[in-house]
Amino acid sequence: MLIALDFDGTYTADPELWIGFIAAARARGHQVWLVTMRDEFEGADVNRQLLGKVDRIVFTGRRAKLPFLEARGIHPQIWIDDMPRWILNDAAPAGLRAGGALEWESA
Repeated sequence: MLIALDFDGTYTADPELWIGFIAAARARGHQVWLVTMRDEFEGADVNRQLLGKVDRIVFTGRRAKLPFLEARGIHPQIWIDDMPRWILNDAAPAGLRAGGALEWESA
C-alpha cells in the first residue's frame, strides 16, 4: 500500500507519532511518501527531518497533490493530510514579501 503523508500541520503537529507510524508501516511492507505543496527550495527542514525515514519526498510546487502524482503514474491508496483540499486544489501565488520571497495563499 502507498501512503501519502503531508508535512505542514500533519507531520509537524506530532513528529514522534508520525515517525513511529512511518516505521511501523514500512516494517509491514507499505511505502510512505511525504507529499508537500512546498517548492523544493523550501524543503531543507523537510529533508533534514525525513530524508531516509520515508520512501520518498515529493515537493509539488504549490500544485494539487493528487493530479501532480497521477500525472507521474503514482496512485496513493491512503492520504493523510490536515488540509485535504490541497489534495485536489492548487495554491495560488499571493505576491512577493520583503526580501523577494514568494508568499502564497489558497486559490
